[in-house]
Amino acid sequence: MTEMPSPTVSAPAGRSRAGALLVNLLRVAGVAALVLRGLDTRNASEAALERQAAVGTITTVIVTHPKPGPALEEVVLPGQMKGEIETSVYARTNGYVRLRRTDIGAHVKAGELLAVIDSPEVDQQLLQAEADLKTAQANADIARRTADRFAHLVDTLSVSRQAGDDREATALASAAQVSANEANVNRLRRLQSFEQVVAPFAGVITARDTDVGALINAGSGQGAELFHIAATDKLRTYVDVPQSYASDIRDGTEAYLQFPDKPGKRYPAMVTRTSSAIDRQARTLQVELDIDNSSGELFPGSFVQVHFQLPPVGHGFRLPANALLFRADGVQVAVLGPSDKVVMKPITLGRDFGDTVEVLTGVEPSDQVILNPSSAIASGDQVRVAAADAPKAGS
Repeated sequence: MTEMPSPTVSAPAGRSRAGALLVNLLRVAGVAALVLRGLDTRNASEAALERQAAVGTITTVIVTHPKPGPALEEVVLPGQMKGEIETSVYARTNGYVRLRRTDIGAHVKAGELLAVIDSPEVDQQLLQAEADLKTAQANADIARRTADRFAHLVDTLSVSRQAGDDREATALASAAQVSANEANVNRLRRLQSFEQVVAPFAGVITARDTDVGALINAGSGQGAELFHIAATDKLRTYVDVPQSYASDIRDGTEAYLQFPDKPGKRYPAMVTRTSSAIDRQARTLQVELDIDNSSGELFPGSFVQVHFQLPPVGHGFRLPANALLFRADGVQVAVLGPSDKVVMKPITLGRDFGDTVEVLTGVEPSDQVILNPSSAIASGDQVRVAAADAPKAGS
């Protein structure tokens, strides 16, 4: 008997293939989702990196505001102390120093003997001049008597009038010769008196440049000074004030003095006079301040610093020196403009105070000036201001 083939079960096999296809589709969809998520993450990372790079290219800056100058500023100028009266003592006659009566540091009175010069030539010239004077006086006496006799003879017509006039002229000439000899004697006596060198005023001998036996030449042009004397009860301070401050210095302007050998001490002083003219070469005004020195604490010739409190020159602002940019077209500063973009401004400089400078024109108090700008910075550059708690240079 022939067997019949068993029937094929087709429905369950179709369902199995459909399930496998669904699983595969789900796997593909999952992989696609993972790929898309990876792509999104990568794009987000790239965008973040681009944003970070863009932020990194923006320079972070520190800004400051121009500050007005003080109402009064201290002006310190070098000065030199001198005695109220101060001079060099020279010889007025030639000779050798025979005697010296004083030395440096001695307090002398007016007319006190300082030294004696031995000048034998002058002494001999004086003796000769006195003898010539006596001769001239004798000649003048006899000439006058002769002229008087001839005048009587002329009246009696014993001699001619011409002869009488001759005798009268001789008498007058002899009298004139006496006057000339007297003047010469007085000159030599005066010159002889210069053999004694005396103090011209009361003061202190601050220098001695001679000694016993030294050869002396008369006059300041040929001979060296013998002594230097100064009156030190009151001292004068001379200081040269720049022209920019000269208009603020006048009689009565107060100041104080400081000496390097007396740190921490101030000596009040006052302007007593000025030269009232600007020196053509130095362009400065010479100013004198007097200070009492009856205690003898201060010395003439000392270096001194004179401190004035004066109004500032002009009405500029102060900026830190590290805000300046020196370009080919002049000095500029970089200012923070709208949208944090740089604006370059040309400025006019005043005085240099070291860490700060005076700016006369080009900036306003509201300007935010960039400190330590890059040498390549230019108008339109985007910048970012540092946080408020960041340290500010030059503040």
